[in-house]
Amino acid sequence: MSPVFPMLTVLTMFYYICLRRRARTATRGEMMNSHRTIESNSRTSPLNAEVVQYAKEVVDFSSHYGSENSMSYTMWNLAGVPNVFPSSGDFTQTAVFRTYGAWWDQCPSASLPFKRTPPNFQSQDYVELTFEQQVYPTAVHVLETYHPGAVIRILACSANPYSPNPPTEVRWEILWSERPTKLNASQARQFKPCIKQINFPTNLIRLEVNSSLLDYYTELDAVVLHGVKDRPVLSLKTSLIDMNDIEDDAYEEKDGCGMDNLNKKFSSAVLREGPNNGYFDKLPYELIQLILNHLTLPDLCRLAQTCKLLSQHCCDPLQYIHLNLQPYWAKLDDTSLEFLQSRCTLVQWLNLSWTGNRGFISVAGFSRFLKVCGSELVRLELSCSHFLNETCLEVISEMCPNLQALNLSSCDKLPPQAFNHIAKLCSLKRLVLYRTKVEQTALLSILNFCSELQHLSLGSCVMIEDYDVIASMIGAKCKKLRTLDLWRCKNITENGIAELASGCPLLEELDLGWCPTLQSSTGCFTRLARQLPHLQKLFLTANRSVCDTDIEELACNCTRLQQLDILGTRMVSPASLRKLLESCKDLSLLDVSFCSQIDNRAVLELNASFPKVFIKKSFTQ
Repeated sequence: MSPVFPMLTVLTMFYYICLRRRARTATRGEMMNSHRTIESNSRTSPLNAEVVQYAKEVVDFSSHYGSENSMSYTMWNLAGVPNVFPSSGDFTQTAVFRTYGAWWDQCPSASLPFKRTPPNFQSQDYVELTFEQQVYPTAVHVLETYHPGAVIRILACSANPYSPNPPTEVRWEILWSERPTKLNASQARQFKPCIKQINFPTNLIRLEVNSSLLDYYTELDAVVLHGVKDRPVLSLKTSLIDMNDIEDDAYEEKDGCGMDNLNKKFSSAVLREGPNNGYFDKLPYELIQLILNHLTLPDLCRLAQTCKLLSQHCCDPLQYIHLNLQPYWAKLDDTSLEFLQSRCTLVQWLNLSWTGNRGFISVAGFSRFLKVCGSELVRLELSCSHFLNETCLEVISEMCPNLQALNLSSCDKLPPQAFNHIAKLCSLKRLVLYRTKVEQTALLSILNFCSELQHLSLGSCVMIEDYDVIASMIGAKCKKLRTLDLWRCKNITENGIAELASGCPLLEELDLGWCPTLQSSTGCFTRLARQLPHLQKLFLTANRSVCDTDIEELACNCTRLQQLDILGTRMVSPASLRKLLESCKDLSLLDVSFCSQIDNRAVLELNASFPKVFIKKSFTQ
C-alpha cells in the first residue's frame, strides 16, 4: 500500500478533530455564521415562493402592562401590521410586559427562586401568536420600538390552532435561543435572529422574554413570520457544517425545553444490571444526597441509570422536596406526572407554571398526582396553567391542607365559581390572582377564612364590582398583610384606602398603579404616608393628581421607601423630589416619566446629586 493513504487518513482525522474543537469553542457570532452558511445552502424550487405574514392573533400570554378592557400597552397590539415602527419611544399602541429589570425581584412581594432550575432556562414571560398560513419558517423578525433585547427564545408549534380537528401530537421546537444580554441602546430595531430549520410547518410562534437586564419596559410592535409552503431540502455539503456545529448547550436546550425521553429515564425498567458501585457505597448516605442536590432533573434521571446505588439515591423522595417543572413545559404530560408520582410523596414546593396546555395534562392526571403528592405541599405555582378547571381547585383545597402559597396568575380560563374552593385553604400566606376572573363574592369568602394572608395580588381582576368593599374586608381580616397589588383596580376610592391604611399597618408594598378613581384632594395619599410607615414600595402610576404635598408626606413618614412610581403626574416639582431623595436614603427606583414639571434637565441634576438612585424618565419620539 502506498504511504500516501495512511497519511491522508491521519490528516483527515486531524482535520475532523480541529473542526470539532472549533465547533465547541466557537463564539456565538461564529456559530451564527455557521447557521447562516446552512441557510444559504437550502434549496427551494422556483414555485416554493417565500410567504411573509404578520401575526393574525395573540392567543396566549403571561402578563402585560395594559388593561384587560383596552388596547393600550397590551399584548393584543402584536397582532397585525406595525403601529409605530420604525419610530422609537414609549407608545401606548405597543405590547408591553408587566415588569422589567431586577426591581420586582428585590421588593417584599418577591418569592424565593426554585432550586434545580436549569441554567439555560431564564424565561420570565411569553406571548403566543398565530398566523394565517402554516409555513416552514425561514425567518422570524421582531419589531422592537423601545428598550430592545428582551426576547431570548423563539419556538414553533406543530399544532394548527385553526384546524377543526385536534392534533394527534403536539410538538414544540426551539427556532432560536440566547442568554439575556444587555443592549446599551433604547432605540427601535428590527430583530432578525438566525433561526434553525424544522421538519414541520407552523403557524403558531411563541416568544419568551427576560427583561431582567433592561433599564426600562421593552415595547414590541409586530412579529413577522417568513416561510415557505413546501419543506426546503438541504444540500449535501451542509451536513458537514451542521455536524460540526454541535455545542454542549445544544444538548442542554433540548432537555431544557422538552424532557425528551425523561419518562423512560424515570421508569425503573430502564435500569439494567450495570457496573459495581465503585467507591460511592463508602460515602455517607447524606453526603451523596447533598451532592445530588446540585443536579438538574434530567441529569438526575440520567444518573439513575448508572448503578443501583445511585438509582436508589436519585429516586429518594428527599431529592424532590423542591420540584420545578416549569422549564419542561413543552413536554410535560400525564405520563411524566405518573412516573414522578412515587418520588414526590414529600414534595413541598411544586412549580407547574406554563405546563399542561393544549391537552398535555388532563384534569384526571393532575388530580391523581395531587392525591398522592399533595399532603406536604406548602407552595404551588400554577401560573398560565390553562388545563385547570373547578375540579382542579377543589382537589387542591382537599388534598393540600398545608398549602401556604398559591399562584394562579393569568389563569384567565378558570370559571368564576372555581375560586370559591380557595376559601378552604385557611393556612394561605400568599395568594396571586393577577388576571383571573375571581368575583367579589368568592374573594370576600377567601378573605374571611384566610386571615393569615401576608401577600395578596389582585391586579387586573376585572370581575370585582366594588374594590372598596374588598379593601374594607382586607383591613378587617388581614392584619398581617405585608404586600398588596391592586394594579388597575377600576373603582377603589379614598374610603377603601382609609380602611386599608388603618387595618393593615404592616404593609410594606402597595401597588395602586392606574387606579383612576383615587384623587389626592381627598387626602388619601397623605393618609397612606402617615399610617403606613413601613412602606418600601409604592406605585401611584398614572395618577394625575399626585402633588408636592403627597411627596413631602412620604419624605417625612416613609423613610424606608425603596421604590416609588409617580409616572404621569403634572403636580410634582423637582423641589419636593429633592426632599424625598434626601429623606429616603434607601430609595433606589424613582419613575417620573411623563411628569410635566420634571424635565430632562431636572432629572440630570437629581442624578448628579443622588447617583445611587435610578431615576426613570421615559419619552415618546
